[in-house]
Amino acid sequence: MALYEHVFIARQDISSQQVEGLIDMMQAVLEENDGKITKIEYWGLKSLAYRVKKNRKGHYSLLNIDASHAAVAELERRISLNDDIIRSMTLRVDEHEADDSVQMRNKNRDERRGSRREDGGDRRRDDRPRDDRPRESKPSEGEAS
Repeated sequence: MALYEHVFIARQDISSQQVEGLIDMMQAVLEENDGKITKIEYWGLKSLAYRVKKNRKGHYSLLNIDASHAAVAELERRISLNDDIIRSMTLRVDEHEADDSVQMRNKNRDERRGSRREDGGDRRRDDRPRDDRPRESKPSEGEAS
């Protein structure tokens, strides 16, 4: 059995429960062909770099797969028939990462970081509101600079 990483993007107008249903379908296809999914990561609804099939956003998911080439070929065939999946990519890897992927680490870091200010106000570093900043006046024509 070979190791694969499979990333797919689902349409923006389906729910996260429907994305889980897509993952269940993929898992069933792989189990029919003596394969298995070792790790599932749902990265969430993210903006796309450009429009793909009239979608500006998509549900991103990563699957770590341990299966034969025939099982992965059948999975890709079924994915190509599904209208809810707008893009997918499968890569053969030497080994799977034991910990979270880079996307999940960045997502967790952003959640831990939180907002920079409690009040969410628009203030400068010296804690003055932006409206109160001094204006530079231009010297008039008669004044020396």
